[in-house]
Amino acid sequence: MAATILIVEDESDLAVMLRYNLEAEGFNVLSALSGDEAATLLHETTPDLILLDWMLPGLSGIELCRRWRAREETAHIPIIMLTARGEEDERIRGLATGADDYVVKPFSIPELLARVNALLRRANPQLVTSVMKAGDLELDRANHRVRRSGREIHLGPTEYRLLEYLMRNPGRVYSREQLLNSVWGTDVFVDERTVDVHVGRLRKAINRGRGNDPIRTVRGAGYAFNERFAATA
Repeated sequence: MAATILIVEDESDLAVMLRYNLEAEGFNVLSALSGDEAATLLHETTPDLILLDWMLPGLSGIELCRRWRAREETAHIPIIMLTARGEEDERIRGLATGADDYVVKPFSIPELLARVNALLRRANPQLVTSVMKAGDLELDRANHRVRRSGREIHLGPTEYRLLEYLMRNPGRVYSREQLLNSVWGTDVFVDERTVDVHVGRLRKAINRGRGNDPIRTVRGAGYAFNERFAATA
């Protein structure tokens, strides 16, 4: 599954250009034109990186960055601040608020893409590695194959995306709503019980004949890939 990037930019032409170039690089892209829209979106889904404009209608980029860094659910998300403010004290202010990088407009698209990839590699190497491993379970992203103890496991496309998404952050608990938005997409309208059905199918496929279940159910919260699975498999 490609990394998901949220663009928060009120200049529509720039937002369109950023989306075009990011999608051309293989990223999934979400966008918001205002701070309030971005704040709402972050309650529904969790992107892997945020491109955040400093000057926005409603909530400013600085205020959004401050709020997201204070929330446990969003504190880990890499943020690149986009701004026309190039003065040193403004750059320091942006970084001090919690931004991971700072790009001054106008900027080079190739340079921005390089910064995006560098931050993703640092924040979550699982997003860029081609083979993800945990214990005797192996997910080959390049060839879209899953194996357990060397035996190939045949998964449907939804179960494959679900497993890949959970494996990217072992131990992290995702609610059913978060899984729906991130695995199925925000434009698909399905019931949250659909998640339970597909988790059940995924478990049946990968646990056949085995005792250790890598998928952990957290009652009242959702699902997680068991962070202890690698040590017990």
